[in-house]
Amino acid sequence: MDFAFIVTIFLIGFIGSYISGMLGIGGSIIKYPMLLYIPPLLGMAAFTAHEVSGISAVQVFFATIGGVWAYRKGGYLNKTLIIYMGASILIGSFIGGYGSRVMSENGINLVYGVLALIAAVMMFIPKKGIDDIPLDQVTFNKWLAAVLALIVGVGSGIVGAAGAFLLVPIMLVVLKIPTRMTIASSLAITFISSIGATVGKVTTGQVDYFPALIMVIASLIASPLGAIAGKKMNTKILQVILAVIILATAIKIWMDIL
Repeated sequence: MDFAFIVTIFLIGFIGSYISGMLGIGGSIIKYPMLLYIPPLLGMAAFTAHEVSGISAVQVFFATIGGVWAYRKGGYLNKTLIIYMGASILIGSFIGGYGSRVMSENGINLVYGVLALIAAVMMFIPKKGIDDIPLDQVTFNKWLAAVLALIVGVGSGIVGAAGAFLLVPIMLVVLKIPTRMTIASSLAITFISSIGATVGKVTTGQVDYFPALIMVIASLIASPLGAIAGKKMNTKILQVILAVIILATAIKIWMDIL
C-alpha cells in the first residue's frame, strides 16, 4: 500500500461522494467503474469485481450518512416519504438479493438495463412547477410511493446496487416531489437500502478493509460538501446533471448487455 495508491483511492472516494451528496444518489454508479479501471490504468494492483462491490457498498453507507447529516436542517427531509419508501426498498432489496441466486447473469443485467432505461427516459420528461411547491405543503400518494420503491428494491437487490438513480426520477416525475427534497430524502432512503448490502458484503468477507477505510474517510469529508453545493445550485442545473449521469449509466449497462 504505497502513498500513490492511498491518494488514488482517496480521490476516487472524494469525487464519487461529492457527486453523491450533491445529487442524492449513492454514488456507486460513478465509483464502481473508477475503482475497477483507474488503479490498473495507473499501474497499480487491480481490484476484483467482488472487492469493488464490497468497498462500494461500505462507502455508499457512509456517503449517504454524510449527505443526510448535511440536509438535516431546512425541511428537506420528508420523513413520511423516507419511512414508506425506505421500508419498501429494504424489503424489495432482500427479495431481489435472495431471488437473484436463481437468475442467470444475462437475466440480471437485462433487469438492470430495463430499469436504467426507464429512469433515463423519465429524467427527460418536463417537470414543470414542482420546485414552486413550499416544502411544508408537499403531498404524495403514500401507497404508490411504497409499491414503486418495492419494485426498485427488487431490481436493485437483484443487481446489488442501492438503486438511488432509479428512485430520483420516480420521486421527481411520478410523485412530484421538489428537487431538493428529492435529493435529501433519496439519500436517506439509499442509506436504508445500503444497510442490507453492507451487512451482506461484510459478513461474506467481500470487503477489503484498508481501501474501504480510505473511501469512508473521503466520503465523510466530501459528501456533506457536495450536499452544501447542491443546496446552493439552481435546481434546473441539478436536474440536468442527474439526467446526464442516469443516461450515461443506462448507455453503459446496455453496451455491456449487447
